[in-house]
Amino acid sequence: MKADPAVQRRLLDLAEVDAELSRVRHRRTTMPELAEITTAEAAVRARRDAGVAIRTQLDDLDREAARQEKEIDAVRAREDRDRKLLQGGTIGAKQLADLEHELHSLERRQSVLEDDLLELMERREAVELDVKHAEVELAKAEHVLAEATHRRDENLADLDTVDARRAAERAKILPGLPADLLAFYERRVGQGRIGAALLRARRCGACRLELDSREISRIRETAADEVVECEECGAIMVRTPESGL
Repeated sequence: MKADPAVQRRLLDLAEVDAELSRVRHRRTTMPELAEITTAEAAVRARRDAGVAIRTQLDDLDREAARQEKEIDAVRAREDRDRKLLQGGTIGAKQLADLEHELHSLERRQSVLEDDLLELMERREAVELDVKHAEVELAKAEHVLAEATHRRDENLADLDTVDARRAAERAKILPGLPADLLAFYERRVGQGRIGAALLRARRCGACRLELDSREISRIRETAADEVVECEECGAIMVRTPESGL
């Protein structure tokens, strides 16, 4: 394949643009913030789950406390009724004895229930502190996630700017390249390789390998408008006075 040496040198401009576009694509998927966000999202989920579990404990304690208070109220109501009967003086001796016995039982029952309720409320206070701690930890995790997300978005915006600028530069370069040369170059880029590079000081700018004397002799004898490929990596080697031929 033949191409004017000046046209071949334009491939270096295209290769430079494509190299940066490739770096932009790589950066989009490897920026540290992506891993930070993944870790932060997991931390937020864990903190939220922990908060739900603790609040569930608090709800259970509240229901138990409400049940205990209802039972205490029932015992007190029964005790009040019995005392009124006792004070009324209208009951017989046997019923009086039974009533006094029941009152003693109700007093003991109320005392047990009140002690249980007190213990329950102490447990509730401890769980309330756990809820507040869980909320603080969740807020911290959400802040870390928000910070990482903000940095990612800023980086993506910067990459979008570079991408757009380089894409515009690429669009300006393409019309100046012959279709066959461009297709030759694009095939290599499509294979994930460097399409073109400068041959400098007898070294391929793509794979960085120094060419042996046989290959140098072959290239030296090749016409200037002949497109030369690197035997090692397949990149188009653009020759200039820096090539060391």
